[in-house]
Amino acid sequence: MTDSPPDADLGTFVEELLHFDTTGGEEAPAQSWLRDRLVDLGFETYEWTADAERLADHHSFPDDPAEIDVADRPSVAGVLELGDPDAGPALVLNGHVDVVPAERDLWDTDPFEPTWGEANGETTLTARGAVDMKSALGACVFAALDLQARAEGGEVDLDGRVVVESVAGEEEGGIGAAAAALDNPYPFERDAAVVAEPTELRAVTATEGTVMKRLRLRGRSAHAATRWVGESVLPHFERIRREFEALEAERHESLTHPLYESYPVRWPVCFGRVEAGSWSSTVPANLTAEIRIGVAPGETVEEVEAAYEARLAEVVDDEPWLRDHPPSFERFSVQFDSAETDPDEPVVASLQRAMSDAGIDDTAPVGATYGADSRLYVEAGIPTVLFGPGTIEQAHFPNETVRWSDVELAREVLAGSAADFLAGVQSPTSGSVSK
Repeated sequence: MTDSPPDADLGTFVEELLHFDTTGGEEAPAQSWLRDRLVDLGFETYEWTADAERLADHHSFPDDPAEIDVADRPSVAGVLELGDPDAGPALVLNGHVDVVPAERDLWDTDPFEPTWGEANGETTLTARGAVDMKSALGACVFAALDLQARAEGGEVDLDGRVVVESVAGEEEGGIGAAAAALDNPYPFERDAAVVAEPTELRAVTATEGTVMKRLRLRGRSAHAATRWVGESVLPHFERIRREFEALEAERHESLTHPLYESYPVRWPVCFGRVEAGSWSSTVPANLTAEIRIGVAPGETVEEVEAAYEARLAEVVDDEPWLRDHPPSFERFSVQFDSAETDPDEPVVASLQRAMSDAGIDDTAPVGATYGADSRLYVEAGIPTVLFGPGTIEQAHFPNETVRWSDVELAREVLAGSAADFLAGVQSPTSGSVSK
């Protein structure tokens, strides 16, 4: 165990940011602190707040603006200009400041009291958001500063801009990023982006989409002593669950993608929340299940939704009770489109070169079974790749922990990638990114 960060700049910055409880809707104090810090560090800053009515028109979000929480949830960004900024491209380094709730009783430490430690001879940092993704956000800030220092020191001759974004509401569908994608908050165009999600220092060029559906079943209540006169919803639910998992298996076999071959389940279905019954001595007559369904790159949310609706219809048609009491199966929350960036895009090639220069042997692009804000930028025509420290297995997890050397390595790679991209180095497959 150690009581202090291993360095005075990045470590202290991340530690201070982790002290803020930025659980969804509570981002404002941290964003105010971050904007002040960006100003102190020499960034030109920007701030925007999403418009709920504007987001409600986007197919990912609920149609009712009242269901989209945007109040007092600013997103902020810092911009560094290099050389003649209008003569070169603009690269966005994106991170989100919000975190998921922490179940404090499952933690060994206070989730908002960052704790430095050691594991297998490596310095570690534990806190809610250490992996997802405040350490990576700090790496983005200091990567941009490193690049500026290299340019001012004459080590590199660059034109263009580096933008560091700290967006709100990513865990609720990308509120801040969606606003930035729909309505550019900057007085210049963005040429590419790197979203610093926890990718285990791999280049992720494809992300899975998700359909969020709420299933409701209705049975008939009865006293437990005469349960045979009732109609329990549980056997009907189990039949539907088994059929959905069978469809998941069928899709795994029939729908392949070169970046997803290693996953044991490529397009997973998760029954994340199930609530049934009203009393232990009463036959359960109502059930609500909330289900997350994976969408492969190249598929649409609507196509996958239709496939599961068709499978549900088969179950209903085969069950007399369900035919007479049909279940509802409606969307809820936010729908995530799948997204994919061509591995030949200059931003991907720049990242791969920087990874190789930093000593990372495996630079081949991979796919992720989660969604990210990258999808919103890709949809807006901004080529985007994911790269960051930590593993998704630690995200949303008790005692969320990142290995600090990975954060430092991510900083190095992000700085190198930005330098390569702004320089417009000729790629053997992509050509120059220079304007």
